[in-house]
Amino acid sequence: MIATLEAPPSDSTPSVVDVDARVNELVETISASRLNLWNSCRLKFWFRYVDQIRKPVAPVLHVGSVVHSVLQAWNLARWRREDTGTDAMRAVFEESWVTLNADKPIAWEEDEEVTQKTAAWLLVETYLRDSPIPKDERPEAVEVRVESDMRQMGLPKLVGVIDLVRSGGRIVDFKTTAQTPTSSRAAFLNEIQASCYAMLYRESTGRIEGGIEIHHLVKLKTPKIVVVPLGPMTELQETRLLRLIRNHVDGLTRRDIVPSRGFHCSGCEFFDECRNWG
Repeated sequence: MIATLEAPPSDSTPSVVDVDARVNELVETISASRLNLWNSCRLKFWFRYVDQIRKPVAPVLHVGSVVHSVLQAWNLARWRREDTGTDAMRAVFEESWVTLNADKPIAWEEDEEVTQKTAAWLLVETYLRDSPIPKDERPEAVEVRVESDMRQMGLPKLVGVIDLVRSGGRIVDFKTTAQTPTSSRAAFLNEIQASCYAMLYRESTGRIEGGIEIHHLVKLKTPKIVVVPLGPMTELQETRLLRLIRNHVDGLTRRDIVPSRGFHCSGCEFFDECRNWG
């Protein structure tokens, strides 16, 4: 749910970019989303953040954004002790469905929007009904922007947005998914983001987080909620994160850009650009 330096997608035409200036800008800050993409495929990172090639918004990303906005409103309402009822949240959902990504084309297939909207509301409704968070539990923080200055280590500034901090410093991240996650897989796939959140929390509060909870909203015929609890960041995880950030800075500075080709490429929005890459 961290969003920094994202290129606004609208078409596949690259912007006119001063590459050196853009790279210098990108190595000044880092976020979990950019670090994850760098480790997934350096060429995809380059297309999105340096060349800034614009693409339509994938329907699944629009659904995730809308669901996230409703959960943010629900958490803010709990913090402010305002109305958290289903009707109030449905109003937020309807507004968000129209206004989010309103300035960007969404790659809907024929008649897909109605189906996706219905499925998205079912996810929200399921979470509101079955949430593991008591409705009267007041959050410590909601959608807070934080940063950690690591320049003394020769590293960029780490920036991010934490969805929710529960009592006791428990960091919560919300994810929509089409598959039921296992604890081990979720812990492995989310380690970078969880470690970034932990680093940011410690920098902003001076305390060690009470743990991290990943709340999965699983989009099945009958939606369900799966919570994967993780402990505080370990010293080994912190070391891994710092080394990954160092790798990112060094590789981007050297323009060490290569594609990471595999079966996952078939669903990449930059498939054609990658296929024709020099």
